[in-house]
Amino acid sequence: MHVGLIGLGKMGANMRTRMREQGLEVIGYDRNPDVSDVSDLTALVEALPAGERVVWVMVPSGAPTRSTVAALADLMSEGDLVIDGGNSYYRDDAEHAATLAAKGIHYVDVGVSGGVWGLENGYGMMAGGDAADIERAMPVFDALRPPGDRASGFVHAGPVGAGHYAKMIHNGIEYGVMQAYAEGYELLTAADLVTDVPGTLKAWTHGTVIRSWLLELLVAALEADPALASIDDVVADSGEGRWTVDEAIDHAVPVPVISAALFARFTSRQGESPAMKAVAALRHQFGGHAVQPASDA
Repeated sequence: MHVGLIGLGKMGANMRTRMREQGLEVIGYDRNPDVSDVSDLTALVEALPAGERVVWVMVPSGAPTRSTVAALADLMSEGDLVIDGGNSYYRDDAEHAATLAAKGIHYVDVGVSGGVWGLENGYGMMAGGDAADIERAMPVFDALRPPGDRASGFVHAGPVGAGHYAKMIHNGIEYGVMQAYAEGYELLTAADLVTDVPGTLKAWTHGTVIRSWLLELLVAALEADPALASIDDVVADSGEGRWTVDEAIDHAVPVPVISAALFARFTSRQGESPAMKAVAALRHQFGGHAVQPASDA
């Protein structure tokens, strides 16, 4: 199967590698010519077999994705398929689908989780779209998902928009879980009683009810930098947490943990916070997200 991949950043480049390792023919395009396989979008589309083109878009949400979809609508042909695997706002999916449908081009949205570790571990995916389009793209999903049972790493969540909606909620939950670990870390460091904080957290990674991959990543960050001295405590929010809280308000669903975690990130921009250092370290560990160096590092 041939696949076009637009966007070869931290995740996109790894996805290209993983798909190739699984036997797919992948042609990648990026504005950075040093990593791109072709010179532009036209060359990408022309390099794919006519009548069976599948193009995966992996660029930042908002204007970059909208402009890419618009360009593909002009370049691709009736019956082709576009997959948006970025962190787009789910309400944008209907607009993207309509833009492409006007040219007879199909559209699937996919929420993707796995960060910089996806190359090695595989990516968890939540897809939205028509069942026939999902089935057509299944070789791509199977190449990217973790090994084992498909249902443990991939779901056809519903119609167009459902994939990004599910990923939005996933990321809202992620906000709350990271904040809980970070606050626990700060409490451990605040008391003189616990003399081995990293060791305590590591002891929780097996056999306890709060064990998780995020906890393992926090331990890895602390083992590399026990006081997190090299990381500033400013934590960005990339949009999904805000969208989740907005959605909760629209549906009158109480989300006190997720909203508190979002507001805690705002607090991190106002003063020093060990908990926010931990959240920043976690985001860097699992997603390669940028961290700000400590002012005295």
